[in-house]
Amino acid sequence: MSLAAAQPATQPVSVRPVLEGRGLTKYFSVKRGRGMFSGHDRLFAVEQVSVGLAAGTVTALVGESGSGKTTVARMLAKIINPDAGNVLLDGEPVPSGRPRSYARQVQMVFQDPFASLNPVHRVRYDLVRPLRIHHLAGEDIDATIADLLRRVALEPPAQFATKFPHELSGGQRQRVAIARALSVRPRVLLADEPVSMLDVSIRLGILNLLADLRDREHLAILYVTHDIASARYLADTIVVMYAGQVVEAAPSARLTDNPAHPYTQLLLSAAPDPDRVEPPSLAGRGAPPSLIAPPSGCRFHPRCPHAMAICSAKAPPSVTVAAGHTANCWLHVDPAQRQVEDGSEPAPAPTDGMFQRPAAASASADRHHPEED
Repeated sequence: MSLAAAQPATQPVSVRPVLEGRGLTKYFSVKRGRGMFSGHDRLFAVEQVSVGLAAGTVTALVGESGSGKTTVARMLAKIINPDAGNVLLDGEPVPSGRPRSYARQVQMVFQDPFASLNPVHRVRYDLVRPLRIHHLAGEDIDATIADLLRRVALEPPAQFATKFPHELSGGQRQRVAIARALSVRPRVLLADEPVSMLDVSIRLGILNLLADLRDREHLAILYVTHDIASARYLADTIVVMYAGQVVEAAPSARLTDNPAHPYTQLLLSAAPDPDRVEPPSLAGRGAPPSLIAPPSGCRFHPRCPHAMAICSAKAPPSVTVAAGHTANCWLHVDPAQRQVEDGSEPAPAPTDGMFQRPAAASASADRHHPEED
């Protein structure tokens, strides 16, 4: 899916988060060595990540593999508990564990639709079970199952209800997984890369289904993806993660039209664009850092074409570059403050290539692309 073909999602209906993560942090213990040389290291999977999901909106969590996106989604689903930070539902902290009342309101759709369905049971079983667990099964349960399957465009419902997972295509299995999540009437849907294992030809159908659920049922949706083009197509807001941290967040159209962080610019330059005349200039080459021993300061500085001395010495602050648009980058801090902090001259601005040094925060809001009007 190209950025050129993507259309921005509708404007957010509500700004108050239904579900919110504040300062979420998660470490994992990783074993190293064997025998007398064995030990454990700490992997910094997610650090100080905050994200809010409002009713009637889609928030996309974007980043490459290993950036911590799925860990954030699992913490919001309370499948795993954060080591620091809080998960709040309607502004109230959620206790440790996964209370049944919380599980009913916050449902998750997993990446692999085949692994998430029991292969020895028919579709009807997968839809009936959550209804019975949460005491939502009515007198006419077959009518309820038929309604769920129609909501995800699986018709005729009677035919699909009797099928086993292996008798369905990948897209149909993912629709069943979404129907199972909808069966308990949730308010929040956490979709962890729901189209990454599907054929390109059927991905758009799933994205349109999620958009329809947002608009018709007023769900708050988290869309986890590594594809920034699909995030632009579906989401109202995009949050970009790198090496376990948030580096930029903004309304989707603004973020893709005016990326403020060099890593976001790198993601956009790598996305397919049929209108691009020349090959993209990927100045920020390299691999993500080890999260067992992450680099000091800004974690992107080893790959950043604009890195300054302060970037390796101190983590950047979150800077507001426009209304609703924040970036964690020293490029948007006043040069005088960088001079004081750094003690050296800022790096010169690049003169060509994909990456252009972003202007200061006061000027970023004035950027305009008349061809996008």
